Amino acid sequence: MNDGETSPETTGTSPEPPGTAPEPPGTAPEPPGTAPETPGTAPETPGTAAEASATAPRAAGTPPRATEASSRATGASPQPPGPADTPPPPPQAPDPSTAPPSEAPAPTPETPAPLPEAPAPPPEASVAPPAPETPLPPPAQRIAAGYAPTGPALDLGALLWDGRCLPEARVRVPLAMLNRHGLVAGATGTGKTKTLQLFAEQLSAQGVPVFLADVKGDLSGISEPGAVNDRIRSRAAEVRQHWTPNGSPAEFYALGGQGHGVPLRATVTSFGPLLLSKVLELNQTQEQSLALIFHYADAKGLELIDLKDLRAVVAFLTSDEGRGELKGIGGLSAATAGVILRSLTAFEAQGMADFFGEPEFDTGEFLRTAGDGRGVVSVLELPSVQDRPRLFSTFLMWLLADLFHDLPEVGDLDRPKLVFFFDEAHLLFDDASKAFLESITQTVRLIRSKGVGVFFVTQTPKDVPGDVLGQLGNRIQHALRAFTPDDQKALKATVRTFPDSAYDLEEVLTGLGIGEAVVTVLGETGAPTPVAATRLRAPESLMGPADEAALDHAVRGSALYERYAQPVDRETAYEKLTAGQEERERERAAARATRTGQTQPRSGAESGPGPVSGPGSGPAPEPSMLEQVVASGVFRSLARSVGTQLGREITRSLFGTARRRR
Repeated sequence: MNDGETSPETTGTSPEPPGTAPEPPGTAPEPPGTAPETPGTAPETPGTAAEASATAPRAAGTPPRATEASSRATGASPQPPGPADTPPPPPQAPDPSTAPPSEAPAPTPETPAPLPEAPAPPPEASVAPPAPETPLPPPAQRIAAGYAPTGPALDLGALLWDGRCLPEARVRVPLAMLNRHGLVAGATGTGKTKTLQLFAEQLSAQGVPVFLADVKGDLSGISEPGAVNDRIRSRAAEVRQHWTPNGSPAEFYALGGQGHGVPLRATVTSFGPLLLSKVLELNQTQEQSLALIFHYADAKGLELIDLKDLRAVVAFLTSDEGRGELKGIGGLSAATAGVILRSLTAFEAQGMADFFGEPEFDTGEFLRTAGDGRGVVSVLELPSVQDRPRLFSTFLMWLLADLFHDLPEVGDLDRPKLVFFFDEAHLLFDDASKAFLESITQTVRLIRSKGVGVFFVTQTPKDVPGDVLGQLGNRIQHALRAFTPDDQKALKATVRTFPDSAYDLEEVLTGLGIGEAVVTVLGETGAPTPVAATRLRAPESLMGPADEAALDHAVRGSALYERYAQPVDRETAYEKLTAGQEERERERAAARATRTGQTQPRSGAESGPGPVSGPGSGPAPEPSMLEQVVASGVFRSLARSVGTQLGREITRSLFGTARRRR
């Protein structure tokens, strides 16, 4: 190596390429304008800005002066072309940043050391700009195109494809299609409850009231803002959700006041014979007999408000006085009446009497909105009746039937009037009679035109009868388990209920994680959307029960509490029939006393001839049987009821429930 040549190891510059004569020792340095480059400064090449060259990352293994060396090897000069003997430009003040290595000043606070050539570290993820969206695979593009409505919609989450979450592919449900009903299904612990919460939050935010049946007691937190944690942060980042803690306006209810909530009560008359037969577990013959009893009570004006009213009517129709009342319309056997009375007694022994009575709840309260325009979320607290699932499922059906008869026809709206979530729906259909299933199917089919959407929540689609399942256009299917042969059959049956898709649904449904679901809904045109495996968004309200003290405070502060909290017991069938029975007993006693007095021998003082007959001179004549019936209290009560309700028989709905005018 020549003495005047600079080592690349010490200067960071590459050696001159072969064929280039080294500079002789003692040669004066090049003028300042053409000074050799210092470490960290790239030569400027034609058409490339010096700043871009200095900041662009170099490829691995490329020396700093590769460009200059390449130019010299080809005979090109990095300076503008010109004659070899062109005199240098006039001397200029040396620039420390471009001085030769041998003359470069030592680093000082005023003169920072040259930057190293190592690539700059990546910026922090929290401040990095969003990465450019990568093109979606063609199948994912076709799926995503089906979930891009132009109107208001609910955002469910991001598409899953080939094991990856694609946040740029949104899965959205048109708001106008939510009155086409739906199904939320999945195994225990797969996230169905959180899906209900996600739906309820977004519906409320868009001004749609919601009804939720809270079976496990963990939906009360919807009224409070959620608490952030690592899982929520991770899920929000995966689906690109701008997660903000937020609660929804809520009202809390409880069946008969058992639990934290405004008491919900129904009268026996409005509940009707079909639903009551379902609750009492009666067979078809007993159900028909119960319908006959309701018909008689309606015709006679005997109001059936609570269970003791119904028991009193059944007892009267099997008594000597009332046994002949139903002979002309089929009659009531003593055996059937005995079954009904025993079922009522067992029902009351379980604490069910509180669910029937007055004041009866007005289901129109479920259609309210808050002052800020958000829909009110009505949460029915049911933990206290978990061991009586048949009751609460049937009671929920009464609520829906009552809404059906009170709401007017509205056709298709841009958003529903109410969305009703029916949890543990399989309990509603277990051992249901044919008439009951027909009534459910008809209600679900027709209530759509009244602006109400119904979502059934259960474990598998097989829990819902086919006629009802055929009415459910929106499907959210969480993971299924296939641990047993029965599970395998249920899995295959579930897959057959979905449209053809680009997924292997048997594999996908058994591999979904918590908070993931297979989705297919109705698009804006009414056509089903492609099947989409979806990673769902995180709810923004509290995912868990609210504090009991705060819950009680919210309930007692509600405007509805004063209206429905205290039960009312007025004169109804029980009081009327009891009064009539007491009146008959008094009349019988008087008749017996009269007969006894007539046959009893007179005493010696009274054995003489009686006084001459005349006004007030003898005992009053015994009234005839007709006069006794007309004068009885029960006759007067029935006559008054018939007179005030002449020609009226209570109009009943599909379920035999009474229709109230509001």
